[in-house]
Amino acid sequence: MASFIGIRGGQFVHPQPVMTMRHPVAVRRAPLDWIGFAVMMGLSCIIMFVNLTASGYANEFYSAAAQAGSVDWWAFLWGSSDAGNSITVDKPPAAIWLMALSVRMFGLNSFAILLPEAICGMVSVWLVYACTRRYWGNWFGAIAGLTLATTPVAALMFRFNNPDALLVTLMTGAAYAVLRSLEYPDNRQANRRRTAWLAFAGALVGLGFLTKQLQVLLVLPGFAFAVLAASPTKLIRRIVDGLVAIVSMLVFAGWWMLLTVIVPSGSRPYIGGSQTDSFLELTFSYNGFGRLTGNENGAVVGGGKASGGMWGETGLTRLLDGEFGGQIAWLAPVAALGIVIGCIACRCARRTDLRRASVIVWGSWLLVTWVVFSYMSGIFHQYYTVALAPSVAVLVAIAASVLWERRHALWARSCAAVVTLVTAIWAVELLGRSSWVPWLKIVVLMLGLASVLILAALAIAAVPLRGLRVLRTPAMVSIARVAGIVAVTLGAVALYAGPVAWTAYTVSVGHQGSIVTAGPNVTGSTGMGGGPGGAQNGGPGMRGNGGPAHGGSVNGNGGFGGQNGPGLPNGNNSRGNPHGTAGGGSGQSQSDGSGQSFPNGANRDGAASSEQNSQIRPGGGGGLLGGGSASETIVAMLKDNAGQYTWVAATTGSQNAASYQLASEQAVMPIGGFNGSDPSPTLEQFKEYVAEGRIHYYIGGGGLGGNQLGGSNSANEIAEWVAENFTVQTVDGVSIYDLTK
Repeated sequence: MASFIGIRGGQFVHPQPVMTMRHPVAVRRAPLDWIGFAVMMGLSCIIMFVNLTASGYANEFYSAAAQAGSVDWWAFLWGSSDAGNSITVDKPPAAIWLMALSVRMFGLNSFAILLPEAICGMVSVWLVYACTRRYWGNWFGAIAGLTLATTPVAALMFRFNNPDALLVTLMTGAAYAVLRSLEYPDNRQANRRRTAWLAFAGALVGLGFLTKQLQVLLVLPGFAFAVLAASPTKLIRRIVDGLVAIVSMLVFAGWWMLLTVIVPSGSRPYIGGSQTDSFLELTFSYNGFGRLTGNENGAVVGGGKASGGMWGETGLTRLLDGEFGGQIAWLAPVAALGIVIGCIACRCARRTDLRRASVIVWGSWLLVTWVVFSYMSGIFHQYYTVALAPSVAVLVAIAASVLWERRHALWARSCAAVVTLVTAIWAVELLGRSSWVPWLKIVVLMLGLASVLILAALAIAAVPLRGLRVLRTPAMVSIARVAGIVAVTLGAVALYAGPVAWTAYTVSVGHQGSIVTAGPNVTGSTGMGGGPGGAQNGGPGMRGNGGPAHGGSVNGNGGFGGQNGPGLPNGNNSRGNPHGTAGGGSGQSQSDGSGQSFPNGANRDGAASSEQNSQIRPGGGGGLLGGGSASETIVAMLKDNAGQYTWVAATTGSQNAASYQLASEQAVMPIGGFNGSDPSPTLEQFKEYVAEGRIHYYIGGGGLGGNQLGGSNSANEIAEWVAENFTVQTVDGVSIYDLTK
C-alpha cells in the first residue's frame, strides 16, 4: 500500500492546483489514473451496449414517435405519435428528437432507437466521474462512475427509450456546470466565467424540462443552496448569477411551450395527455401536480394512498419496498453516510469550500428527490428512481473518500465497520426477495461479516489506550496495513455483488412495454410494476393487485375497458379477439398476494414465453401499456396504396397504434392518445376525416378508451359509430373495418 501511495498520481487526491481557480482542483492525471479511467469507461461501455438490441423497439410508444419524426419535420418538432400529426406523446419532445435523428441516420431499427440512450449513459458516467474527481480525487471519481454504471435501474434506463435517460444526463450535466462555476475566484474575468457556467446549467435544466417537464426542478434547491452558500462573490452578485441561470432555463424551456400557445389548435398536433389540448395543463396536471396528489384527469387508475394503492404505498420507506429497493437502494446506507461524514469533514472549512458545495449539491438532490418520490400519490413507476442514481453514486464515493483519508482514526474505522455491516445485511435482504442465484446472499453475508470483523479489529487497534500500544508497533502496523487492504477488498465485493448481479441480469434480457424494472423477479412487491407491457407479443399485466390483467379479464371479457371494450361492442376484449383472450399475452391474470404470479408463461416484463408465443394469434396489436405484433397480412393491407391516405389506419390507444405503425412504417392514428382517453379526435372530427378519405382502416381493440378519471369518451363513441356504419372483417384474429367502403 505504501508503494502505491508513493507512485505519482497514485494518491487519491492529486495535489497540483490550478492557479486560475481559487482552490486546488485535481486536473492532472498520472498514467495509473488514466488506466483507472479507461477501465471505468470500458466496463460502462460493456454495460450500455452489450445485448442492446435485445429489447427490440423497447417502449413502442416512443419508438413510433421517433419513426414519425424521422420522416416528417413537423412531427419531429412537436413529438407527434404519427407522421399524420394527429396527437403528440404525453411528454415534451426533447428525447424524441435524439431518437428521430438517429433513425434518420441509421434507419428504423432497434439499434437506432436505443443508441441515444446508451450514449446518454456513457456521458452520465463521465460527468459523475468528473464531478467527483475534481474535489474528492481521481480514484474516487472512478468509484462514482462505476457505481452509477452498475446501479440496476441505471443499466436498465440507459438501454431503454423512455425520456429518463436524457433527463438524468441533463441533470447531471447541470450539477457539473454549477460546481464548475464555484471554482473561480472573485474577480471580473472569473465572474464572467462563473456566470457563463451558471447560464449553461440553466440551459441544461431548461432542456430537462423539455424532456420530462417538472421533474427536473427537483435538483434546483440544492443548486441554489450551493451557489448562495459557496460562491465567493458578494450576495448581490450571487443573486444576479442565479437570475441569469433562471432566465437561461426559461429561454431553453419556454420557446417550445410558447410555440404550443402561438400555433393554434388545429394547426398543430393535439397535445397528448391533456384534456384541453393545452401543454400548460399537461405540465401542471397530468405530468405535474397530479403526480403528487393523484388527481390526474384521463389517467388509467387513481393514485396511491398511505395504506397502499396501484402505485405502491407512500411513505419514507417506499423506495426500500418490494422492487423499488432492488432498483436503486443497494448502497443507500453508504450514500446516507456520505452526506453526514461529508459535512463533518468540511465543518471547519471556509464558506466557499468546494467539497462542502459538492455535498450540498448531491445531498440535496438525493434528499429532495427521495422525499418527493416517497410521498407522491399519482402515477409512479419503479424506473423513475433512476433520477436518484447520480446522487447515490457520488455520495458513495464521497463516503469512501472521507473514510480513506481518515483511515487511521478510530471513528473512521468504526464507521467503516458499521456501514459495511448494515449495507451487507441490507443486500442480503434485497437478494432474498428473489429466487434467482439464492447462493449469492450467503456469499455476500460471509464476505461482509469477514470484512466487518477485520475492520472492527483495526478499530480496536486505533483505540488510544496505553495497554494497546503493542498493536501499534512497526510490525503490527504492517500487518494492519495488509489487513486493511483485505477488509476493503472483501467489503467492496460484498457491497457491490448484489447490484452488479442485478445489473448483469438486466443486461442479459430484453425489456419491452411502458413499465419495466431491472433485475430478476421479486416477491413482496406492492403496487404496479414490472412490466405490463410486453415484447413482441407481450400484453400488459398487473403486479400485486389481486385482480385481472389489463389485456382481458380472467373470464375473457373486455379487460379493464369493460365487457364491451372500445371498438368491439359484442363482448370482444380490448385487443379485438372475439374469444376474450389477451391478444398480446395476458402478462398476468391474478396475483396470489406476493405480487409474482405469471400464468400462461408470461414473464415479468409482460413478454410472452416462446411456448406462449406459438399459441397467440399472429396479428395482435398492442394494448394499453405494451405493444404487440402485426401479421404480415395486416401489414400488407396497411401498405397497399398508403400514399393516398394521411393515416393508413386508426385504432384506440398509442401503444396499439405504435405496433402497426412500426411494422408498416406508415402513419397510424392513435385515437385518444396513450390512455385512449384524450378527446383526439372527437367523433365529429373523425367523421370528417373519413368523409375526406384520409383514413383507410379502423382496427378494433387497443387501449382503454372511456371516461378514466375524467377523461374523454371519444374513443368509445368512435368505436360504436364505426361498428354501426361499416362492415367488419377478421384478419388473423383482428377486427378491421375498411372506412373507404
